[in-house]
Amino acid sequence: MESKSPKSKGWWWWLLVFVIAALVVAASLITLWKNFRCLGSKGHHDSRATIVDKYAAALSIAMQFFDIQKSGKLVDNRIAWRSDSGLEDGIEANLDLSKGMYDAGDLVKFGFPMAFTATVLSWSILEYGEHMKAVTELEHARESVKWITDYLINAHPRANVLYIQVGDPEVDHNCWERPETTTERRPLTQINSTCPGTEVAAETAAAMASASLVFKKINSTYSKLLLKHAEQLFAFADIYQASYSISIPQVQSYYNSSGYGDELLWAASWLYLATGDLSYLTYVTVQNGNKYANWGSPNWFTWDNKLAGTQVLLSRVNFFGAKGIPTAENLGLQMYKLTAEAFMCGLLRDSPTATARRTSGGLIWVTPWAALQYSVAAAFLAVVYSDYMLKSQTSDLYCNGELYEPIDLRNFAISQVDYVLGSNPMDMSYLVGYGNRYPQYVHHRGASIPVNASTGCSDGFKWLNSTDPNPNVAVGALVGGPFLNESFIDSRNNSMQNEPTTYSNALFVALLSGLVSTSSVGPSFA
Repeated sequence: MESKSPKSKGWWWWLLVFVIAALVVAASLITLWKNFRCLGSKGHHDSRATIVDKYAAALSIAMQFFDIQKSGKLVDNRIAWRSDSGLEDGIEANLDLSKGMYDAGDLVKFGFPMAFTATVLSWSILEYGEHMKAVTELEHARESVKWITDYLINAHPRANVLYIQVGDPEVDHNCWERPETTTERRPLTQINSTCPGTEVAAETAAAMASASLVFKKINSTYSKLLLKHAEQLFAFADIYQASYSISIPQVQSYYNSSGYGDELLWAASWLYLATGDLSYLTYVTVQNGNKYANWGSPNWFTWDNKLAGTQVLLSRVNFFGAKGIPTAENLGLQMYKLTAEAFMCGLLRDSPTATARRTSGGLIWVTPWAALQYSVAAAFLAVVYSDYMLKSQTSDLYCNGELYEPIDLRNFAISQVDYVLGSNPMDMSYLVGYGNRYPQYVHHRGASIPVNASTGCSDGFKWLNSTDPNPNVAVGALVGGPFLNESFIDSRNNSMQNEPTTYSNALFVALLSGLVSTSSVGPSFA
C-alpha cells in the first residue's frame, strides 16, 4: 500500500475525539457496574465442550455444495454427477481461469461474490477451525478456499489489473445446460486503472488477506503470495476509486454495487489483522471512519455491504488487541464496537431496539431474493460476537436500558439455524439433503439435467420446465428461502426462492461451524 501523508485533524476531529471519549467513559462505567453482578452468569458455556450432532451433520452436508460449484479440472471429485468444466476459461487473455466456483444455479463466475465467499470461508476457519477439525471438515474447508484463491491469483496478473468475470450473463441466462457441455463463448471482464472497480478489487484483497492467515502456518509460501496480492489489490482499490457498477454498467443487472466504502474498510481491516501494519488500522479509523463507517447505524451483512462484518471484526481487535494502539485509533475502534453492539441489540427479539424485520416463525427477513442470506449472516455475526464476549469476560450487552448475555446472542443464532433446518411453518429443511423433506426442484442447471443427456443451449430448457424432480441432488445447497408470509414454492422456475448461491452457503457454513461445538473461540485466530 502506498504511504499516506498525515491528514490535518482540525477542530472538527478534536471535537469528535471529545465526544467519542465521553462515550467510551460512559461505556466503561457501565461495564464496571456490570462486572459487579453475580459471577454465576447463565451466559457462560459448559466447560465440557461437546459436538452438536445435528449441526455436525448439517455442516458436512453444506460443505458438499462447494464441490458442486467447482469449475476446472476436478481433483478427488466427490460429486458423481460433476466432472471437469471451464477448462478453457481465460484462454483469450493467456490466463488459466479454469478454477473458481460458479455463482449460483448458472455458469458465470462473478468475481465480486466469489471473493466474498472466500473471505467468509476464511473467517469461519480462523474463528472455528478447531470446531471444523473436530468434525473432519477443516481440510475440506481449506481446500475450498484455495480453489477460489488459486483462481483469484491468476485473475490478478498485474498490480492494477483484475479479471472480475468469466462468461456473459445475458448469454448464460438464455441457455440451460450443464457446465461440462457448454460450448458458448465465455468472454472476460476486467477492471484496470482506466476502468476501475474499487469494491471488487477491495473485496478480492480481503479474500487474499484473510486466506493468507488461513495458510500462514501450513503453507507459508502460499500465504506470502496471497498477502502480496492483497496489498497490491488494496492499493489499486484505494488509489483508483470508482464503482465497478459505473465503470462497467452491464453489471448493474446482476451484482450491482451500492457503494465501495464498506469494502475499503473491510479489506483494510483484514490487512491489519494479516500484517499488523498500523497504517491499515489508521485507514479504517482516523482517516476514513467518518467517511465510510456509518457509525451508529447498523446495516445487514451481505455480499454487497460489509459494514456489519467490519464492525464485528474490529470488535475483535477492541476486545483482544487494543493494548499499545494509539488513542485516536482506539477511539475509532470503540465506535465500531458500539455500532456492532447496536447491530446485536437489533437481533434480540425482546430487545427495546429489536428489528421488526422477521417472519412470524422468528426468521430474520429482509428481502424476497436470497432471503436466508440475511438471517444466516446475522446469526453468524451473533455467534462470533457472543464468543468474543465470553472470552473477554464481558458479561452483558447493554441495549437501551436492558441487559443481555452472550447466551442470548447464541440462542438467537440457534433459532435461525434451526429454522433453516426444519423448525419452521413449512416443516421442511431449506438445506438440500438435510432431513426428510427439502426442495426437490432446485433452480440449478447441473442438478436438473441428467448426466447422459445430450442438449445444447436452448433445447436444455426442457429440463428447466420438466415436472420431474431434479435427477441430481444438489446436496448442501441452501436455497433462497421463504417469503415474509412463510410461504415457499418448490419450483425450478422460482429462482427468487429456490436458487442457491455459493456465498449464502459460505455464510451458512460459517454459522454451523460456530455452533457445531459448545466451546467458544479463543482470543486469537487459530
